[in-house]
Amino acid sequence: MGDVVKRAYKYRFYPSPEQAEQLNRTFGCVRLVYNRALEARTRAWVVDRQRTTYVQTSAWLTEWKRADGLAFLNEVSSVPLQQTLRHLQAAFAGFWDKRSRYPRFKAKRKSRASAEYTRSAFRWRDNQLTLAKMDTPLTIVWSRPLPEGAQPSTATVSRDAAGRWFVSLLVEDPTVQPLPAANTAVGVDAGITSLVTLSTGEKIANPKHERTDRRKLARAQRELSRKAKDSTNRVKAQLKVARIHARIADRRRDHLHKLTTRLVRENQTVVIEDLSVRTMLRNHRLARAISDAAWSDLRRMLEYKAAWYRRTVVAIDRWCPSSKTCSACGRLNTSMSLSIRSWACGGCGVIHDRDVNAARNILAAGLAER
Repeated sequence: MGDVVKRAYKYRFYPSPEQAEQLNRTFGCVRLVYNRALEARTRAWVVDRQRTTYVQTSAWLTEWKRADGLAFLNEVSSVPLQQTLRHLQAAFAGFWDKRSRYPRFKAKRKSRASAEYTRSAFRWRDNQLTLAKMDTPLTIVWSRPLPEGAQPSTATVSRDAAGRWFVSLLVEDPTVQPLPAANTAVGVDAGITSLVTLSTGEKIANPKHERTDRRKLARAQRELSRKAKDSTNRVKAQLKVARIHARIADRRRDHLHKLTTRLVRENQTVVIEDLSVRTMLRNHRLARAISDAAWSDLRRMLEYKAAWYRRTVVAIDRWCPSSKTCSACGRLNTSMSLSIRSWACGGCGVIHDRDVNAARNILAAGLAER
């Protein structure tokens, strides 16, 4: 038996006006501390070529709390402020290891409003969560039960652009156990017409969630553009647009969860292409369709679920000519435009569906790499 998996359970909750005020104040302080620390660390690097550690930024936070203009930092729990410094340290570690870009400042209107509380900053009793600086527990909608006897190690509170409040509880989940070993493997070709095509020949339809609400979204965005800047009506219009985006994202996420869980449960090995989605989004003719397909989310879900259930995800080289190579005889068709959806091999005469052929070649390339 392996280590117990840590899993986040996310729930919607409805704060009282006092709780909402306290949390909004906390979000603002978290964002301010992150930005001040990022600015100070950047200055230390540019001027003195010195790498700053988390311990140094923690000492800065203590000094900031004593400053007259920043005394309000003492009005919120200190734990989310310390946690945002740890997140900044992780962001710099990713940058130094060349795994991510240089950390960016958090904008009030664009960054995610969230605060992370560790065990010392909340009380968990009888399935009720009470955060530091609050007298009453949060009113949480328990859409699904936590694992029996679960004790959250962290609680992350967030508010999305649509004005919805969520709390994510990180717990050890003994119900996630390795699946019995299987002798099946599948190649997955991500697409737009079909969301994915499998090497078995099956095509999973693309629900095109964004297209379903495109007219409604366009109308809401037109109404938003007509509202006066900084007006109450503009805020209401922004909220309406955000709610449509949230509905699209929720449906997309639900579909991807069901698909990836199925692929991981049915196959010991899942082979995908190492696509550079960021580069592909520069194609303005396909950017909207690629964003709606959410290939990056598909891969991320496959990888962490495979780790949970002791499966394997193999990513092959993105330059592998999977669409142009005959999966029957291996002959390479050097010229093939994107509009060609089926073709006949000039070597063996086999007629291929472009996407199914690509999925079979992806599977073969992935198994060869293992």
